[in-house]
Amino acid sequence: MSTRRIPIAGPSITDLEIGFIMDAAKNGWYDNAFEHIGRFESEFASHTKRQYAISLPSCTAGLHLALAALDIGPGDEVIVPDCTWIASSAPISYVGATPVFADISRQTWCMSPDSFSECITKNTKAAVIVNLYGHMAEWDAITEIAERNNIFLIEDAAEAVGSTYGNRPAGSFGLCSAFSFHGSKTMTTGEGGMLVCDDKSFYDKIMKLRDHGRAPGDVMFNNDMVAYKYKMSPLQAALGSAQLQRLPELVSMKRAIFGWYKERLDKDPRISLNPDHKEVYNSYWMSTAILDPSCGIEKGRLVSLLRERGVDVRPFFNPLSLIPAYYHTDEAAVARTRNRVAQDISATGINLPSALSLTESDIDRVAETLVSLISR
Repeated sequence: MSTRRIPIAGPSITDLEIGFIMDAAKNGWYDNAFEHIGRFESEFASHTKRQYAISLPSCTAGLHLALAALDIGPGDEVIVPDCTWIASSAPISYVGATPVFADISRQTWCMSPDSFSECITKNTKAAVIVNLYGHMAEWDAITEIAERNNIFLIEDAAEAVGSTYGNRPAGSFGLCSAFSFHGSKTMTTGEGGMLVCDDKSFYDKIMKLRDHGRAPGDVMFNNDMVAYKYKMSPLQAALGSAQLQRLPELVSMKRAIFGWYKERLDKDPRISLNPDHKEVYNSYWMSTAILDPSCGIEKGRLVSLLRERGVDVRPFFNPLSLIPAYYHTDEAAVARTRNRVAQDISATGINLPSALSLTESDIDRVAETLVSLISR
């Protein structure tokens, strides 16, 4: 058997991307310094059916700017799903607000509308709704709850570029939406992100906040507030434009990888793969397996054994209420008594190799290794 390591994630880069980057490196200076950035932003706004797009160094920066632009701070609460990467909740802490951890749904692995409703208090100002691993949240129900309670919705679409809910693309929900273009994502700029929105006054405030409190177009360096430095370089934007052109192909590749896993693992009653929902076209950023507890193997041990055999996997995100960063908080203590679905799914879930370089024979090897380990 091959000893080549099978990577958990990674991009697909072709001559198209290389050509775009070379052009930016040669020509993206002086009067052309913003050409690649402007083009990428315009193209991405069109893709998400939004009016405005703001290129950033990360999705985390987008979430931070959104909360800051809403003047959310100490005394305010922001609801976030318990199962997600800490980047979804850290910006809530950055602005001094309180993260409130809602349970997830077994049907979507995203925030449960019922739990969302249960978590609302008089201090709730916003909610960060995460489209986990490429699946989409139940946006109709969540939007109705938010509108009824005057809560701002921020869509964390970091993992869902190319996914749709109904006839709407990821990135078209809520007041604004944030994307990640980290090297592990379906489309990449190496590092980077994008915030998209429709509200002009909100957009203008974001533009000032991301450039040290300087109004767009200011050439006299008259900063009227202390703010942040959150920008993307022309080289990154050029790569992003090329990747966006190829997005349908990249999503098709992700869906093919998931299809190969489904063919090999779906009939095993001990293994459940990513959920399927009639309203969702899933881009399957990560193909993920939830193991029946009867397998009798602890998640961390399974991850170690797979890695020892050259199969790079990751654990399903731990509930935020269980990680050291938040464990001591009052909201985490409440969540640990409430969020049973998040705890159940996370306890036995692993992300399978989902890199865009994988072949069908790689999936054969992953599936065979996984089944052999849980059959001991």
